[in-house]
Amino acid sequence: MSTASSATTGVAGRYASALFELADNAKSLDQVAQDLTTFRKLVGESADLARLIASPVIGRDLQGKALLAVLDAAGIAGLTRNFVGAVAANGRARDLPGMASAFLAELASRRGETTATVTSAVPLSPAQVEQLSTALRSVLGGAKVSVDARVEPDILGGLVVKVGSRLFDSSIRSKLQRLQLAMKGVA
Repeated sequence: MSTASSATTGVAGRYASALFELADNAKSLDQVAQDLTTFRKLVGESADLARLIASPVIGRDLQGKALLAVLDAAGIAGLTRNFVGAVAANGRARDLPGMASAFLAELASRRGETTATVTSAVPLSPAQVEQLSTALRSVLGGAKVSVDARVEPDILGGLVVKVGSRLFDSSIRSKLQRLQLAMKGVA
């Protein structure tokens, strides 16, 4: 038995590992990965959905029904839908985004891909994501790079790229903070 990686520790990691094995056996890793990416995007774009899955006040049954309705509307079916339903029934809906991230990290790891988390102030176009992936591939020595694009308007502009333990921060917010610190030093 191999030692657990950081992606497979904790509750989210254990559930993600179980889903990974189920998806692997069903030969549906790509479909589950696509469904989980869509789910994470939905949670990231909807404050109401994020509150729904994080709320301890909403009962498991209601939470599960609401999540399944969202999945049906998004066209997510099969193994992923069943998994989300089981997680909600077990009272672990708040861990779903972490489970999705752990699953995608495990898939990338097994495929020899490096995942780069890219935060921008506005959504990146597919062409920009591809251009960024190519640039990262050349910086990382040719490894296949999977881009996890996130939108955070608070950074004002520029990009924050995190690859493993490396962080490249070219956001306007951090540049303004550095400028503010430099100006304090002058005064």
